[in-house]
Parts: sequence; C-alpha cells; structure tokens
Amino acid sequence: MRPLRVTLEDVAREAGISKSIASRVLNGHPGLSVRPATRSRVEETASRLGYRPHAAARGLRRAETGAIGLLIPDLSQAVYARIVRGAFQRARDRDFAVLLAEDVVEGEGETMLARLVQQGRVDGLIVASSRPRHPLLQALAEHSTPHVFANRAVRGSGRNVVMRDDLASVAAVDHLADLGHRSIAHIAGPLGLDTARRRESAFRRRADERGLAAVVVESQDFGEVGGAAAAMQLLQAEPGVTALYTSTLNQAVGALDAAWRGGRIVPDDLSLITYDDMPLAEYLRPPLTTVLMPLAELGAQAVDALIDQLGGGEPRDVVVQQLPRVIVRGSTAPR
Repeated sequence: MRPLRVTLEDVAREAGISKSIASRVLNGHPGLSVRPATRSRVEETASRLGYRPHAAARGLRRAETGAIGLLIPDLSQAVYARIVRGAFQRARDRDFAVLLAEDVVEGEGETMLARLVQQGRVDGLIVASSRPRHPLLQALAEHSTPHVFANRAVRGSGRNVVMRDDLASVAAVDHLADLGHRSIAHIAGPLGLDTARRRESAFRRRADERGLAAVVVESQDFGEVGGAAAAMQLLQAEPGVTALYTSTLNQAVGALDAAWRGGRIVPDDLSLITYDDMPLAEYLRPPLTTVLMPLAELGAQAVDALIDQLGGGEPRDVVVQQLPRVIVRGSTAPR
C-alpha cells in the first residue's frame, strides 16, 4: 500500500536538502536564492513521489484542516456507535470535525482514509478497527501521518488507547462465581483480534483463580449469528455449563435464542452476562446483566491523544482508568 500522504519531509529527505528549502522552493518563496539544479531536483522529486501541497498547509502548524479520520469495524454493532459518539463529542469540544469510515468491505475503509490524507482533507487518523494484518498498519508504520489505535493494541506502536478489557472478564467471572456457578463458559470473538484475546485470556485466568471449570467457545463474529451458533454448539457439547459470558450484547441476543431453542430457561437453567451495556439490555426478556464499559470515554481519549500529536506532542499509550462495572438484571441468578 502506498504511503498515506507524501509529506514535505519525504520530499526533502529524498532530494537531500532541508525541509525549509524544500518548502520555499515548492511554495515559490520570493526571496529564495537557490541553484537551478537544486530547484529542478526538488521539483522532480516532488513530482515523482506524488507530493501534493496540503489543502491548508499555510495554516496553523498544530492542525491544518481541523478534521480527523476515524476507522470503525462495523457500525451495525452498538458498541462502536458509543465509541464514535464519545469521539465526536470530544472533537467538537476541541473544534475538530470527524470523518467516519466503515471497515466492513475489505480495503474500502482504508482506501477512503488514505485518499483523504493524500488530499489533505484530514490531519490524522484514529484506527478503531481490530482486523489482524490490516493494510493500514504497515502504511502507518512507514509514514509520518499522526495516528492512534483505539480499542486495540498494536504491539510496539506506542500509541494505543485501550480499556481494561481484562478487568471486564474478571468482573463477569466474579459475578457468576459469587452466585454459586462452578461450570461457566465464554463465547469469545475471533481470537485473531486483540480485544477478543485479552478478554479470553483474562476469563481463563480468573476462572482458574476461582477454582471454576471454564469452557471457551470461539465465535466467528461478534453479532447475533455468531452468538447463536456458538451457544448452540456449547449447549450440545457442554450440557453441564450453568453460566455463560458473551463478548457483545449482540452475541447475547443470539445466545438467548439458542438457549430457548435448546430448552434452557434463562436464568433458571442458564445464567447469562454480557460484555458492555446498552439501553436495549433493559428491554429484553429477561433483561440482560451486563458489564458496563467506558466506551465513550475511550473515543474521547483517542481524540485527545491524536490532537496532542498534531500539536507536536510525542505519541503515547493511554489506558482509560474508568473501571468496568457489573449492571445486575434478570438474566443471572444463583445456581
């Protein structure tokens, strides 16, 4: 994948001159005295690399367009909508606009964001997609475009904005264990995803610490279909399981359907708790017990971390300090 946007630094480095000279040549500085050969080399290099002057390159150094790009995996999942809302609100408070791209169709989201950066429409990127081996990862690693990763951790990047997913699993296991459940299961997301691995690992570790029998069923997706298929597989293979922890509310909806089809009554025969809380959870039957996560705060802190970079700050890892909290409703009960 091409670099997201060829910058003035790229042109200067390739041409073997300073950034200030490259800037004056390409911007037609009237007082510049430079050898014709140097001017030609700069112009040829800019043309060959595909350098385009930024749409607002003469604006503030801190931010040139006042817009940032946000890549989200799937807007049909309410969990991402809350991240987006938090990002939008914080960006608005800091006089920035957010341009949103969805990463459902492979290649489409990153292509759109790459085009926006190349054209100087956005100053930086928030990548909230956790798709493994994402083409953006290499392009961002090789280029100077300011960016952060949100709700995922890219090892060695030093610019990850994450929550304590592990403590969400700890809270779920503790809630079920305190109710007397001794055989519990977790419907994970695809374990190639960083967030799914963190939750699954913490689930196993905490279940072991509490002396519980734990089963993990990998789902192919975070949606209702994935939750229903995984729960059906679980109930057939592990009939002794009495409690279930799902990775998303959408998975929990699918699991509810699978339990009903399998003749299991929630919560009398099977307690069910899910990662994250949404208003919908209150209106299901039975109402779902959830683990409340600071998703809006995650989006807000991702914006803060990116804007700090635009202002000249160094990239940094951020861990949202707000802790997960169990919201007890009718889908969990004592064993």
